[in-house]
Amino acid sequence: MSFDRTTTPTTTPRRQARATVPLLTIATVTTGLMAGLFFAFDISVMPGLAHTDDRTYAEAMQNFNAAIDGSGLFMLVFSAALVVTALAAVLAHVGGPRPVARWAGAAAALYLMALIITFAVDIPLNDELAAAGDPGRITDFSVVDDFRSTWATTNIARTLLCTAALGVLTRALLLAGAGGRTTRLPG
Repeated sequence: MSFDRTTTPTTTPRRQARATVPLLTIATVTTGLMAGLFFAFDISVMPGLAHTDDRTYAEAMQNFNAAIDGSGLFMLVFSAALVVTALAAVLAHVGGPRPVARWAGAAAALYLMALIITFAVDIPLNDELAAAGDPGRITDFSVVDDFRSTWATTNIARTLLCTAALGVLTRALLLAGAGGRTTRLPG
């Protein structure tokens, strides 16, 4: 009696486990790109704009938001960071090492929190600023004052969440590469 190894019930989980490392790699890169984007705003864009007048600030932020909203590459990276991370977590849970699944799941949860902040706070602020119209015609800059303090603060939170997700993904990737085995350091 011949047993065909390709039809064993373990084939699917093994394939899923093999797919986990490339997915975690993509998740790590996309999450890193998002953390870097948010970080760049924290350390350069927002502090630089803080030294401008309200009209310049409004115009620059409207332009940044329009460029990001119109970027297909941004939307791909923005979405893939969550989708690919969650998929890696599911595949690791079903057919791979459970520690990898837990770390990838934690990364997905951290990134999801950053998305919740984005959709609940930052995008409505962006929309409010866009609705103010041409900065050359704005007479009441209270919308800019509200935007400035809230947006910068929530962006720091998004940076921290994405950076934490990146660290957690790095741990998942290391574990996945080691077949899910954890190693203890001597001492």
